[in-house]
Amino acid sequence: MERKPFLLKPAAKDYLWGGSRLNDDFAKGIDMTPLAETWECSTHPDGPSVISSGEFEGMELEELLKRFPEFLGTHPLSNPYLQKGELPILIKFIDAKKDLSVQVHPDDAYARKVEHELFGKTEMWYVLDAAKDAKLVYGFYHDMDKEKLRRSLEQGTVEKYLQKVKVHKDDVFFIESGTVHAIGAGALIAEIQENSNLTYRMFDYNRRDKNGNLRELHVDKALDVVNLKKSSEPRQPLRLLKYQRGWATELLCRCQYFQVERMLLNTEACREMADFRTNESSFQVLLCTSGCGLLMYGGTGALQFFKGDCIFVPAGSVPIKIHGNAQLLKVVC
Repeated sequence: MERKPFLLKPAAKDYLWGGSRLNDDFAKGIDMTPLAETWECSTHPDGPSVISSGEFEGMELEELLKRFPEFLGTHPLSNPYLQKGELPILIKFIDAKKDLSVQVHPDDAYARKVEHELFGKTEMWYVLDAAKDAKLVYGFYHDMDKEKLRRSLEQGTVEKYLQKVKVHKDDVFFIESGTVHAIGAGALIAEIQENSNLTYRMFDYNRRDKNGNLRELHVDKALDVVNLKKSSEPRQPLRLLKYQRGWATELLCRCQYFQVERMLLNTEACREMADFRTNESSFQVLLCTSGCGLLMYGGTGALQFFKGDCIFVPAGSVPIKIHGNAQLLKVVC
């Protein structure tokens, strides 16, 4: 079976804090208001993505990976917890027109012991755009204890303890499991995370859902997993561009779960195509955040991509050449 790249169609979420930018900026064409998230590359049952090009068009990604597990690569397949057909990661676009809830995610051990889920949730955010006054919550200003935190949640005073950080376009934030956090209004985000949908909502500004009910909180579980220590203010990492003919790359994040690079493609300037392929160790996902291009593969195949598109490249892929003027996030496991 030739290992050819293909496009993915996302699942979509209409959480009440969402806006319209995923349709307006990325031409998703999804009939949903608000449109808060698109799960671009996912095998999670809460939002599976679907193949949208090539011979397997219309098939859920999980079904293809069950049929051809070698597409994942040797490194993901060495994970003893990974179920057949599952990805170890999940990739999203997030449009926060309003503040998200103050929340925390469990680690893998807690997820398995308490929730009987395989993965907790460590994640990375890459800021695609941000309003002038956009902020995010990242940990606490001071050390906390459980009773003080519980009391502040009950009294609605927790915000005075939360560290708020201004965000700017192209910022990168690594959110380890256990870190209290929240995306603030006005931020457009690409999120790369473990394959999990476990979120413990701690505080939600007394908002009500579309049925008029207060949104559910998960305070007891949140207190079980939250890191109560003071968080250092997140600093943007030193990023070094590495140039090749027709493109440049920079490392944004590397952790035990994934590695993310930003690719700046400009083959129009050198009038050549950039060579690209994956090795046997891991699949790769290319998420186009601006521009457009053409991906040629296997000598005869061609795949156009545009801003907002997500491309899955199987491990050990056929030879690929890329042409265009675009920025992409490249995710590897």
